[in-house]
Amino acid sequence: MTKEKKDKKSIKQNKKDKINKYTELENKYKRALADYQNLLKRTAIEKQEFIKFANEQFLYEILPVYDNLKISLDHIDKEAKKSGLAEGIKYIIKQFNSALTNLGVEEIKIKDKKFNPEIMEAVDGKGEKIKKQIKSGYKLKEKVIIPAKVILEN
Repeated sequence: MTKEKKDKKSIKQNKKDKINKYTELENKYKRALADYQNLLKRTAIEKQEFIKFANEQFLYEILPVYDNLKISLDHIDKEAKKSGLAEGIKYIIKQFNSALTNLGVEEIKIKDKKFNPEIMEAVDGKGEKIKKQIKSGYKLKEKVIIPAKVILEN
């Protein structure tokens, strides 16, 4: 082989090497770009989930207060009802309920329903028929955060 042929062969090989290197780098770039875009999407989804349920801990603290306020109406004597105290408490409960609704909280309704362990917790009894509700349950945007506590018929 002459020197000229060797040089041409060397140039061709060098060109192939550069094309291969370029292709390799282009593929790495595309993979890195795809990984970055996926990371952005995952981060956005995680951020939305965090925001959606950020109030959950606060609700664990405040919902028992709301429940106790509702229970207090059952224990008001006739004198307090005449003085308008009961009406004031009803108004506060209504405001409280409106604020909770705006936060995405809804009370679990159990009236005329069978026992559902996904949204209820049986305190006593066996079977599927609910005898009495002991404590209200709540959902935050379709996620049960506090199950309703019930007594079942035997």
